[in-house]
Parts: sequence; structure tokens; C-alpha cells
Amino acid sequence: MDLAATIRDVPDFPKEGIIFKDITTLLKDGAALRKSVDELTAPYVGQKIDLVVGCESRGFIFGTAVAYQLGVGFIPVRKPGKLPAETISETYELEYGTASLEIHADAIKPGDHILIVDDLLATGGTASATARLVEKLGGKVAGIAFLIELTFLNGRDKIKNYPITSIINY
Repeated sequence: MDLAATIRDVPDFPKEGIIFKDITTLLKDGAALRKSVDELTAPYVGQKIDLVVGCESRGFIFGTAVAYQLGVGFIPVRKPGKLPAETISETYELEYGTASLEIHADAIKPGDHILIVDDLLATGGTASATARLVEKLGGKVAGIAFLIELTFLNGRDKIKNYPITSIINY
């Protein structure tokens, strides 16, 4: 099955000149969803993974499924103000300005091996900030897995010190 064929291109979203890779068409295809989760999980089967961290919001979709397949727990990384207990945060650069992510302060124990999962690697800002959150809590990033990588944006450069898996490359 060609997973890339199940992803819809939406021109000029969220702004003119951008071709948005819409994964909702993949998500509604049961076989494509199963194959994408299987492929995201496969490199980490048999490795020491204690928890999966998923990035808001589409990383939640794939991250929970990967955590389930690996038989481990799931931790959400969210935008500020969305988590109910004590959090730590990490700010990162965007093309125009900054953004922040938060994780519960008690989500990870020192030494935990963490797999980070998100739907898309673009510029690498979200993944890099998430890895820093994991490490602030004493976790070890065992890998970072993406459904899609936009290779022309060179996001891999920001996370080059970690094992990286991407299933579909544009």
C-alpha cells in the first residue's frame, strides 16, 4: 500500500503558497491507518521504550496507537495552559515569533527511555522542544518517529543527535 497516495494535498492552506498535507484522508482509511501505525512502531519493537510522548495534536493520534502496540504508557505534550497539573515548558523559534510547549512535571522519571511521536517533521522546532522537555525531566530520547517528513525544510538538522524514523518523505 502506498501511504502517500492516501494523503490529500490542500493548496493555499493555512495561507497562500502552502500545500498542506492533510492526513484526515489517511486516518479514515482503516488499512492505511493500521499500516502507518505498524510502520511507526516497527523500528522500536524490542528496544527499551518506557513511554511514548506525543506532540499536540496529531501526535496524540499516532502516539497513543504506537504506545498501545509497544505496551507502554503515553504522555501528551501540549500548548500552554492545557494540562491540569504542574508543568514545565520549553519555548522554541517559529518563522515569525516563538511558541511554547508544556509537559507535566511528573510525567517522566530520570532514566526513562522515551519515544517521541508526531505526524509531521517540518522545521524541527516542535520535535526539538519536545526532546528538550524530555531531557529536562531526566528522560532519554530513544527515538523520534514521524508519519511525514518534509525533507526540503531540513528539520532533521535540529534533531540530528537522535534516531529518527519517517515513513513518508516529500
